[in-house]
Amino acid sequence: MKKQWTSGNDLVVPSILAGDHSRLAESLSKIEKSGAEWVHIDIMDGHFVPNFTFGPQTVANLRLSSELFFDVHLMLDEPERYASAFIDAGADLVTIHVEPEIDTGRLLKEIREKGSRCGIALNPGTDVQSVFPFLDQVDLVLQMTVNPGFGGQPFIHETMDSVSELKKFRDQNTLRYRIEVDGGIGRETIKIANQAGADTLVSGSSFFKDSDPVEYVQQLLK
Repeated sequence: MKKQWTSGNDLVVPSILAGDHSRLAESLSKIEKSGAEWVHIDIMDGHFVPNFTFGPQTVANLRLSSELFFDVHLMLDEPERYASAFIDAGADLVTIHVEPEIDTGRLLKEIREKGSRCGIALNPGTDVQSVFPFLDQVDLVLQMTVNPGFGGQPFIHETMDSVSELKKFRDQNTLRYRIEVDGGIGRETIKIANQAGADTLVSGSSFFKDSDPVEYVQQLLK
């Protein structure tokens, strides 16, 4: 049985983008053995961001061998064309970006009706208020803390202002969405993000480079 939605407690979410793409099953196993409950899966189209990653078949193949919660992040110009395929492949949560010129509210509704939880994401240079109209529809909001496209980039500290605003909006409106951050998250920056209000902390390069992933996950949650 796949992992169920977790609310309330903090989560460290390893990103398989930083794993060995020739041994994705081994990377997934490392995440599972670390004690993490979720895996973050970045989907890039080479247009919305300057990189390519995985398609629905890769997600489907990973799903066959894992009970982790699949946190699928669509960094696509046309997410409406592919969201359904990733849900069919096994995504538990599908997050789309606010920047593409699409009917965002409609797509979020379609994702939920298809049986997945839904999220909304924004890039570092995007005004946080652009996601406010959708926050009563989503289970998660993802603040990118690097410019998306490639792993291993330095953390952009200014994004913490947006994280604080997202937490304030959630509290004032009695909403329950999780606040996720992605990019440059490691032993130092995870505490900064957590203090700003983030409760779902994606870690890629830092996780996979660590010699003790179990201790890494547990230490970051302390």
